Amino acid sequence: MKNSRNEKRSQHPNVETQASLKWEKGYKNVEVFSKEHLAVSLAYDVAQLSTKFTKERGAFTVAMSGGSLIKYLRKLVDSPYAETIDWSKWHVFWVDERVVPKDNLESNYKLANDGFLSKVPIPPLNVYSIDDSLPPDGAADVYETTLRRLVTSNVIATSTNGLPKFDLMLLGMGPDGHVASLFPGHPLLNEDQKWISFLNDSPKQPPERITFTFPVINASSNVAMVVTREFTTSSKDGRRGRALEQNVPYSSDLLALQPSIQRSQEQTPTSKDLLALQPSIQRLA
Repeated sequence: MKNSRNEKRSQHPNVETQASLKWEKGYKNVEVFSKEHLAVSLAYDVAQLSTKFTKERGAFTVAMSGGSLIKYLRKLVDSPYAETIDWSKWHVFWVDERVVPKDNLESNYKLANDGFLSKVPIPPLNVYSIDDSLPPDGAADVYETTLRRLVTSNVIATSTNGLPKFDLMLLGMGPDGHVASLFPGHPLLNEDQKWISFLNDSPKQPPERITFTFPVINASSNVAMVVTREFTTSSKDGRRGRALEQNVPYSSDLLALQPSIQRSQEQTPTSKDLLALQPSIQRLA
């Protein structure tokens, strides 16, 4: 990054404090922002991680989901990030994808490409979308083969238990508490052998999808979750809110995350607030 530390601080007030909290791994840290401050903080954190891993590994691997997350990446296409990030080192993947043509409005690829990827100079060969000509099972198998090839070539790092270790995973959370395309009560919650799996019966349309499994999500170096809209007791029986509370036991109707939340602000979340959740996500046994 070209800017000095003081220049960064003046351009992004309070962001350095937020970032130091957000990326400290080992507990779940919840931060509440306004819409604009969330986009600013998210851009700052992503840029810092990009610089860190590019220097350390010569590559920056990012896996993202769809939904409203994409619009909160918008600050990355503006100054100073557009000019200072080494986009040639980025490798972009999808945590989950709807099995539809890439030009379909339901496609996570289309959403990310239209809102973010087409605006930054990431090499096309570094953008790994699913093969939309295949059925769900075939698309999942081919995508996992791609990940295994990139792990072998050290583009993607490897965790101590042999799983792909993405530098950053960007996630949202559905009103029912689902993450990626892992839905409450679905058998895929227990999948621990495959890296990528598929489903034909998603409770949310469209029904055919592929998704990273929980072991792969949890193996990431950094996980950032951006939860928008109302996530307290009035949201789908409060599932979002309960998923973000301390010491929530796992049950089939809730994707429990790692306990021990620390809040950076004392304010009570409202429907106008947004929330950024730092690493790591863990389904409790």
